[in-house]
Parts: sequence; C-alpha cells; structure tokens
Amino acid sequence: MSDPVSVEVDGRVAIVTIANPPVNAASQAVRAGLMEAFATTETNEAVQSVVLICDGRTFVAGADIKEFGKPPVAPDLPDVVRTIEQASKPWIAAIHGTALGGGLEIALGCRFRVADASAKMGLPEVNLGIIPGAGGTVRLPRVVSAETALDMVTSGKPIGAARALDVGLVDAVSEGDLRTFAIQFAASKENEPMPDSLSQRSVNPVADDAAWQGMTDKIRKRARGQHSPAAAVDAIETALKLPFDEALAAERALFKRLKDDPQSKALRHIFFAERSVSRIPEAKGVAPRDFERIGIIGGGTMGSGIATACLLSNLSVIMIERDQSALEIGLARVRDSLTAGVKRGLMTQQECEHRFAMLSGATEYAALSEADLVVEAVFEDMAVKHDVFKRLDTATKPDAILASNTSYLDVNEIASVVRDPSRVIGLHFFSPAHIMKLLELIVTKDAAPDVLATGLAFGKRLRKITVPAGVCDGFIGNRVMSAYRRAGEYMIEDGAMPWDVDEAMRDFGFPMGLFEVQDLAGLDIAWAMRKRQAVTRDPNERYVDIADQICERGHFGRKTGRGWYRYEDGTREPDPEVAALILESSQRQGITRRDFSADEIIQTLLEAMTAQGAQVVEEGIAASPEAVDVVMVNGYGFPRWLGGPMALREARALG
Repeated sequence: MSDPVSVEVDGRVAIVTIANPPVNAASQAVRAGLMEAFATTETNEAVQSVVLICDGRTFVAGADIKEFGKPPVAPDLPDVVRTIEQASKPWIAAIHGTALGGGLEIALGCRFRVADASAKMGLPEVNLGIIPGAGGTVRLPRVVSAETALDMVTSGKPIGAARALDVGLVDAVSEGDLRTFAIQFAASKENEPMPDSLSQRSVNPVADDAAWQGMTDKIRKRARGQHSPAAAVDAIETALKLPFDEALAAERALFKRLKDDPQSKALRHIFFAERSVSRIPEAKGVAPRDFERIGIIGGGTMGSGIATACLLSNLSVIMIERDQSALEIGLARVRDSLTAGVKRGLMTQQECEHRFAMLSGATEYAALSEADLVVEAVFEDMAVKHDVFKRLDTATKPDAILASNTSYLDVNEIASVVRDPSRVIGLHFFSPAHIMKLLELIVTKDAAPDVLATGLAFGKRLRKITVPAGVCDGFIGNRVMSAYRRAGEYMIEDGAMPWDVDEAMRDFGFPMGLFEVQDLAGLDIAWAMRKRQAVTRDPNERYVDIADQICERGHFGRKTGRGWYRYEDGTREPDPEVAALILESSQRQGITRRDFSADEIIQTLLEAMTAQGAQVVEEGIAASPEAVDVVMVNGYGFPRWLGGPMALREARALG
C-alpha cells in the first residue's frame, strides 16, 4: 500500500497531498506522514510555502474513530497540529468536500486556509460525546468571533465556504480548480510577512456579556442530560480566559475524560450502527433500477412531506389526489414546506422555485404512466390500500416500483392485489417526512432483489437512514412503540397521569413524552389500528380503553384542539376531562391507584421497549439489536447519547 501522504514540489511551492480513502481520516499513518512531510519541506531551501490538499472527494473529514478505545500511537493529532503551526514557511490548507473535527483542527494549524466554493467546515465532536481535542476550541475563537466559535463547537453543525469566508475562518474561496488556486494563493503571499500562528494571536472577546450568558444557558438547557454540549461551553469559556498553552492543556484533559464517558461510547455505537444497518443480503451487489420520476398518492401531511423530500433531492414528482380541490391543497402544502426552507436559510428563493417547478399534480392515475417509483400515502385502511394498488397496477409501467407508506398494515397483503408482487415494497416515512431522517424499508416476501436495492438507493438519495424491516404489525418502530405505549397506559390506569409520564420522559432525555407524541401524530391512526386488531385480541389480555374513549369524543390530538391534553392559543394544558376518564377507568377496573416515581416510570417503559425489541430481533423483523436502536433514536426520540434502548440495556447489564 502506498504512503497516505506524499510531497511534490512545483517551483517554490511544495504540495503535500493526503490520500487515505474514503474520507482521508487522520489515522496514525496520516499523522506520521504529515510529520515526515513537515521535515521534508522544512529542510528544502527551494520551498517557500506549502499547500496541504487531499485526494478524493474530501479534505480530512475527521479523526479515525476506529482508533477510539485503543492505546494511542504517536504522533498524536495535537502534536501534528502544533508542528505544522510552528513551520518556518507558511502552510496553506486547501479545503474541498468537508473539513471536520480533526481535519479542521489541522487546517487551523496552517497559517492560511482556502476553500472550494462547495466546501463545508465544522467541529462535530459534540455528536460523538466529546469535544475537539487537538486545539479546536482554543484556536477557533482566535480566528472567528467568540459567538461563532461557541455555536460551531456546541452545535457541531458545519458551515459552508461562503459563511466561513464571511466569519474569517478561511482567507479565500475558489470557484475554479482548487489546487491551481491554492498554488497561486501561496505565490501571492511570498513577499508578505508570514502572519502569526493562531497560538500567538489573542482571542476575539465576547461582544455582549448578557447575550453570551443567554446563549450558554440555552445550550446547557437544550442538552437535557447530554454531557458534551455543556463541556464544549466550558472549553470555549476556558479558551477565552486562559493563556493559549493552559487552555490547550485543559481542552486535552477534558477531551480524554469525555472519551471514556459512557455517553461517548453510546454515541459511537449509534454512529457505527447508522452506517451498518442499511444492508439487505438479497440486494448485495445488485444494481438498483433508475428512479427519477416519483409518483405520490395523497397530498396530506405525509404525502406532501414525501413529495417535499423528493423535490429537495432533485427528483421530479407527480402528486395524485382524489379531486382538484384536494390536489390544490396538497400542492400548497408542498410549497409551504419549501418556502419554510427559504425562511430558514436552507435554500434561496430561486432554488425553491426550481424545485417547485419539478412538481406536478393530477386527479387521474393515468398521469403515472411514466413514473419510476410510486409511494402511496393514503388512509390506513386495507380496503383503501387495495383499491389504490389495483389502480396503480393498471396505470403504471410494468417495471415501476410500487411502495406503501403504511404504518401498520401487512404489505404482503397489499402486494397480493398486484399482478407482479415482486415490484411492491413498503417505505415507511416518519412525519414530517422531509425532515425526519428515518425510513423503514419493508421487505416483502416476493420483492425482487433489484427492487430492494432501489429502495435502499432511494433512501440514500433522500439522505435518510434506511432500516430494512420485516412484515408484521407496526414493523420495528411502531411495534416497539405500541409495547411501551401499552406500558404507559397501564401506568396511568394504575396511578400515574399522562403528564407525569411525559415529564419523566422529557427529564430522561426524550424531546417529547409518549402522550404528547400521540397528540402530535393524531390519535385516530392508532385508534383505527386498535379497532382492526380487536377481533384477534386475546380476551385475557389487559386492555386500557381510555384512548378509545377520547377518540370516541372526536378528540384526536392537536389537530382537533383536544386529545390527551387540551390545546388553546398555542398552549398545552392537562385536560381535566381526561383525568376524570382515567380515574373512572381505574375505579371500574377495581384498581387501587398508587404513586409512580419518575425512575419507576422510565424503568417500566425501558423494560417494555427492550423486551419487544428483543422479540422483534428474534423473529427476524429487525436484523439486529442495532437496527432497533437506530429506529428508536431516529424515529422516536430515544436519547442519542444513551445509544438506544438495546445498547443501554447491554451497558447496564455489564455494569
């Protein structure tokens, strides 16, 4: 294998190139190679400046996470960055793709930074339960404002090249060939005094102490039990107060402590799990079918969200609705979602208009004759689904893939009405579909390998984490959720209140509680599922009908203003009528109510999650415990820094 770092000389400029595919991670071999490159360029009197660039699709995209948990091997990254920083000749980092984590820290060790116009830069270590450990928190506030440094380190979100130029993180942006631009940039600086390294510069002070306090308080509150965001705040504040070397030592000590924190181990678990679960043995090595024209059946909340997700991925979409009025409402929903992206700065108005122009609509299925993939997103009723798929079978071309977005129904049964069931799969999106990262790919018994491969490719195109799931009631996520929902309902009949359960879940780290989520999603969907299951329900099984009673009153959650809670003027309040229903149900069942502590509530819910998760794996519905963790973290708000319910159970079992 060739060395991952090479040096060539072009006139008075040395080009140091990192080639460590796929993402040029700062592995031990790369670090050692950079030290050798430093020695080579320092001793070559002809070299007046050094351009650091990377082969492939990206600059250094971070440290080699596989080295975490192993004994460190010299040279470590802080020494590499410090060595580059002390060079007698200016190093210019030429950034394309992404410069993340250790990659950006290496760039901060250079005297100059130039970037390709499409490059992104960030310090995402907080998402792995750690903070930058090679001077990122100390050097960054010496080149950008304290406020920008705080945001970048605590959020982990990368910034684009234009923004990086605006805040001072890069010195220039290239619109053409980056290597040529960087060499020309280096030559232009030859007759100028070499600027001080960041270690020799003063920090940029806080502009407004009160505003700063508000920012840090908000970050700590938003962390909800995750350690790394608060540690990142501490590291930045230390960098603003202490001399460079002292702040660097404090950062390194905090980094090492966090690296051994169980939260970091859990976050690394989910990081690797998300990258391993999107595999289907039958589809391995199989080329997907082409899909550029997407059909969407239904323009409701879910259908419009799926359409938006497709448009954001530059796929053309045709939406089918039952009549012109419903179609216009559905198209308007999509436009509203795209416009919201403009308001949030995620796209320009011109980009919004371009994407919306890729959307069309019709009220006749014949308009889908050229669609490559069609996603059905209509009401959760098997008869309705059968009618839709019979019509799709006639209207679409024979090789078009037909997918159902059903949350619970048997996709094999849906496929049975199609002449060629091998082209049918489930694609279970999570609402809002254009924002939520999770996609369950339901593997039907007759699905062709290239259809499954296309489902995976479609999810990747939409930038989703795609988790294959077998056919059962609720697949992976909703089946596990149904189990812990039942546990929650047992507790409210036994003595807790919905708001007690929700508060305990929020304190544990969920963004929303169980009953809040039901109100947000709409109680009518699960109610329809329960009515469908009633005929096969074990008469000896405990069944709590409080949710049914709420639905019978026409209270379906936020959309009707009442559900488990009462919603008025943007507020959510406990509903006395629901409390009365709960007390009456307990009395009717002869239950003596008792108090539940927050710890008991959480433990009860976790036991239900993990028991059902283990059963889902045992039955082959989920390929592994990691698949359950990925679904629960990305679809149901399980605290990411705990790794998922299955990982948490294993960690607790190991003590």
